Amino acid sequence: MSLCTIVGMGPGLGLSVARRFAEEKFDIAMIARNETHLQDHSKVLNEYGTKVSYAVADAGNIDKLTGALSKFSDETDVLVYNTAVIEKSSLTIDPQKLIEHLQVDVVGGLVSAQQIVPSMLGKGEGTILFTGGGFAHEPNPNYVSLSIGKAGLWNLGKMLAKKYRQYHIHVAVVSIYGKVEQGTRYDPDIIAHKFWNLHVQPESQWQKEVYIR
Repeated sequence: MSLCTIVGMGPGLGLSVARRFAEEKFDIAMIARNETHLQDHSKVLNEYGTKVSYAVADAGNIDKLTGALSKFSDETDVLVYNTAVIEKSSLTIDPQKLIEHLQVDVVGGLVSAQQIVPSMLGKGEGTILFTGGGFAHEPNPNYVSLSIGKAGLWNLGKMLAKKYRQYHIHVAVVSIYGKVEQGTRYDPDIIAHKFWNLHVQPESQWQKEVYIR
């Protein structure tokens, strides 16, 4: 059975991606800060008849994130990094706060990839997908930390894709240009299909980025 590990599991896009992969008989591993919410998500996903596991960790805490990922790293076939600090901030943001946000927005993505890539190299295949944002390309001075964070994550994804393409590891960024909300063009279920499509793309057609506008 294949395993999809989602860092930043939530009731929106995270759950939609998990459900989409569960529909394809993937086992699901979830990492997030709130154990109660993870237990609720497990109940939903168990209805698909797949194995569901979770670990509690804050993506901004390197040690805890590393420990959580170590439980799933050897079995993970698809890694989805789906976390960010989404709140308004201006150009007067406190530098320490910016650092804390970047720990979640970018550093956690790098740590996750570092934990998962060795096993993928051993298997000679794998998929790593990042939830990006339009602020990476169109930065907003009212969302300074998120704009910087998404730009950093976008570049991280591009570098990983360039580095590991030769080893048959598909790395891509799904850049979302609006608020994820059901019933809109940014419906999480619709976006989840984009994640699945990236995973199943023939290697000759691999995309490094998908834009959701």
